[in-house]
Amino acid sequence: MESAVEVERGTAAIKEQFLTTKEKFHAFLELGRPGQKSEDAERDSGEPEQKRIRLDSDGAQEEPDKNEKKKKMRGQNKSRPHMKPQSYEDRRLCPSIIQERDTKCFYGDKCRFLHDVSEYMSTKAADLGDQCYLFNTFGKCHYGVTCRFAKAHTSVELKNLVNEDLYKPSAERETVRNHLDKDLQRRLRKKQVSFKGAEAYLKTVTRGKKPEENPSGPGNAENAPETKECAVSPVKTVGPITDADIIKLRPCEKKQVDFRDKLYLAPLTTCGNLPFRRVCKRFGADVTCGEMAMCTNLLQGQASEWALLKRHATEDLFGVQLEGCFPDTMTRCAELLNQNIDVDFVDINSGCPIDLVYKKGGGCGLMTRTCKFEQIVRGMNSVLDVPLTVKIRTGVQQNCNIAHKLIPELKKWGVSLITLHGRSREQRYTKSADWEYIDTCSKLAAPVPLFGNGDILSYEDAMKARETGVSGIMVARGALIKPWLFTEIKESRHWDISSGERLDILRDFTNYGLEHWGSDTQGVEKTRSFMLEWLSFLCRYIPVGLLERVPQKINERPPFYMGRDYMESLMASQHVGDWIQISEMLLGPVPKNFSFLPKHKANAYK
Repeated sequence: MESAVEVERGTAAIKEQFLTTKEKFHAFLELGRPGQKSEDAERDSGEPEQKRIRLDSDGAQEEPDKNEKKKKMRGQNKSRPHMKPQSYEDRRLCPSIIQERDTKCFYGDKCRFLHDVSEYMSTKAADLGDQCYLFNTFGKCHYGVTCRFAKAHTSVELKNLVNEDLYKPSAERETVRNHLDKDLQRRLRKKQVSFKGAEAYLKTVTRGKKPEENPSGPGNAENAPETKECAVSPVKTVGPITDADIIKLRPCEKKQVDFRDKLYLAPLTTCGNLPFRRVCKRFGADVTCGEMAMCTNLLQGQASEWALLKRHATEDLFGVQLEGCFPDTMTRCAELLNQNIDVDFVDINSGCPIDLVYKKGGGCGLMTRTCKFEQIVRGMNSVLDVPLTVKIRTGVQQNCNIAHKLIPELKKWGVSLITLHGRSREQRYTKSADWEYIDTCSKLAAPVPLFGNGDILSYEDAMKARETGVSGIMVARGALIKPWLFTEIKESRHWDISSGERLDILRDFTNYGLEHWGSDTQGVEKTRSFMLEWLSFLCRYIPVGLLERVPQKINERPPFYMGRDYMESLMASQHVGDWIQISEMLLGPVPKNFSFLPKHKANAYK
């Protein structure tokens, strides 16, 4: 007997009673969605035509030409509308008034913010609730009357209230570390920071020397290691012993980290923020890493880039990931972080596939620039007191793996951990990860631990990965689709999580976001935007109880299906308007001029 709903190839197998069509699915959701109809919402969502899921009736349309098809396969939504969170508030209150300082505003009459609380309150958006998470947790909300839950902690005179019983213990406890010091920022901008260790190393690097001819002849050029051409000259030891010679740590004296058999949450751009990492830590992630940070931006003292280095108290094994393509900037940045922040390891990103990074020679570009790569690794190792790790891909081109040639060199250069994503740059996130190749590379890496990465979405995937020779597993998109994956792996089970439990996870993320970004309008909208980015991945999850075949595979597209309740159906929607509706359940209605389009669109499905 044929199914009433035709299932396309590459689509996840769902029990027949839950399958539906796109029209019926959106008609069902429309019953619970206030406002415009789904067709109008889709047209007004700003989603590019080539990014939308095609209707069955579209099959009769003409086949797009090759260039159009290639454009469709892109994973990023470029030129998407972007609104800064502060633009949602017309008139903002001066920080000196919010913090109720005794001294007057430093800028006086020239200050561009409001100083009249009554005038501000007349234009302020309505409160979102009667309870403030920050006040209930810490005893004080630093956002005062600007808080979108201000009625919970402001008096009739619009003064900020403090719960001393909660505030005193929380004030003594440092929950977030690695803040950018204002004095350090000023010195970085004026280029007054000294990099003695980096300068000492850079003087030892050979410059301008051409590589010698290969004595074995041109026929053996491929077998000759490229790194020998640009070897780092030894440090001169002539002269008296200085304090630097005595104090400098030897490799065996550096802080050691036991990475083996750990579950490693990958550094995820945009979505791998601090609130999301806290959610993953709660579900059992062992190792966390900050989002990729550009070394040049860090050296310039950019506050937005330094925010990527922040570490929560719950992150007991935490590292930061740096991106750069030159030995001087990477070594200086490593020395800067070594002296000013608290981390357990530093990771070099040599696996980023995006054009902006690759064309400058960073990310995957480092894998083919082994001379520079060696200088970067050795330079950073010379100034760091913590382990240095590296994340790589199989190679740049799809059928030309080079990781197996690079790994023995990385061992010589002194890395403490290698993470290998089982795809090339050309593949991005299409096709399956090559775990056989990862297994081969893990044997070459020994005794240096090698972590495998790619296509882990269930504990069964993790078990198969552990059957290879890898020392541990890195989870990336799998954690975005289902952050409870870490619990599933540790408990070796499939968790048929309910829609209510999933909404509670989003509620926790909301609270963590308000704590991290703020509970004023700017913080609320920033939390919302990051939640919506995450929902663009969460919607790809298919509940275990609905699957015909368990487990779900990461490269199988979810078909249109009805959940076991309205919320489960709503969470399965890949429509931006439905994600916004979920955010409104937790953060109230969106501003009038609000618009959103996700940064990435699923590109890994067949």
